[in-house]
Amino acid sequence: MACLAQQFTGLRCPPISSSRLSKPFSPKQPQKPSFVRIVSAVAISNAQTKERLKLKEMFEDAYERCRTAPTEGVSFSADDFYSALDKYDFNSEIGTKVKGTVFCTDTNGALVDITAKSSAYLPVYEACIHKIKHVEEAGIVPGVREEFVIIGENEADDSLILSLRSIQYDLAWERCRQLQAEDVVVKGKVVGANKGGVVALVEGLRGFVPFSQISSKTIAEELLDKELPVKFVEVDEEQSRLVLSNRKAMADSQAQLGIGSVVTGTVQSLKPYGAFIDIGGINGLLHVSQISHDRVSDIATVLQPGDILKVMILSHDRERGRVSLSTKKLEPTPGDMIRNPKLVFEKAEEMAQTFRQRIAQAEAMARADMLRFQPESGLTLNSDGILGPVSADLPAEGLDLSDVPPAEDS
Repeated sequence: MACLAQQFTGLRCPPISSSRLSKPFSPKQPQKPSFVRIVSAVAISNAQTKERLKLKEMFEDAYERCRTAPTEGVSFSADDFYSALDKYDFNSEIGTKVKGTVFCTDTNGALVDITAKSSAYLPVYEACIHKIKHVEEAGIVPGVREEFVIIGENEADDSLILSLRSIQYDLAWERCRQLQAEDVVVKGKVVGANKGGVVALVEGLRGFVPFSQISSKTIAEELLDKELPVKFVEVDEEQSRLVLSNRKAMADSQAQLGIGSVVTGTVQSLKPYGAFIDIGGINGLLHVSQISHDRVSDIATVLQPGDILKVMILSHDRERGRVSLSTKKLEPTPGDMIRNPKLVFEKAEEMAQTFRQRIAQAEAMARADMLRFQPESGLTLNSDGILGPVSADLPAEGLDLSDVPPAEDS
């Protein structure tokens, strides 16, 4: 006991608060009974059941409306629906034309959206009637919308193969038929040759020009990469035959080459005896003696290949296809073609008119002299310079030659 007393000697207890003593004794609060939790669970279960019943009623109502009145409340009819489907339903048979939008390109071709189950592909060799290395050379870029034709199907992924070249070929044949009907002259670029003739591109098609239908005596190698004026002889799309004629085209062009007329030409080549001038597909010879009134010792000092100049037609042999040209007749003063060729070019039409007047005056004088010595012809030249008729084949007033101006010597 003494030991216990010593242990408690140093301990101090806090004073007891009077407030604690003043509070009456409160027994422990009793716990809420467990039946309260059960009531709450039952309430939640009832709410979920009501929600399920409400959803069930909604689904049953929707099902009934779909069964009895499926289009009630829909803004478009069944016909509108089927019409909308038709817009995306197309015939995928070979030869069918479809419209599509390019959305991707690469070195081999382009992917095209034609609103089908899968994309369609346009190979680069089917993108243009001409040979190209990339589809963009033919204007095929993302966003472009074109009409294509189906030419096949890729079995690997069931995608369709498209073509623009087939459509362009159809248009080219139609254009050639139209040009043949109009009998017009077109230009064809020579791209090949064989033992029978040359091959020329016209409207993207390869046309054949037999050697017998080429106006000039030229070997095929000299015509390569040059353009020939041609006319259509045969246009047969079914047999893929396109026959052309340079001779027919030259006949039309040569018919327009009148003696004394002025045409613009390009110097093609130089020879010791003259220069060959291309005048609209016809090669004419400008002889060294017809370049200038002054003597030309070296043609290269006056002309160079590629020079453009105006020349006068002196003669035209249609059978042999030869045309003689002159710049000498177009010189305002002798030697201008050597000293001032620009002046000759500018005054060409004026000098040609003077030349034609001189020719007309000389011919009129020759006819008048002939008639003076041949009164039996029935024509006389009166004092007024009018060649009067005796027969009814000419106008009653005769041919008036008094308006021909005098010629001026150069």
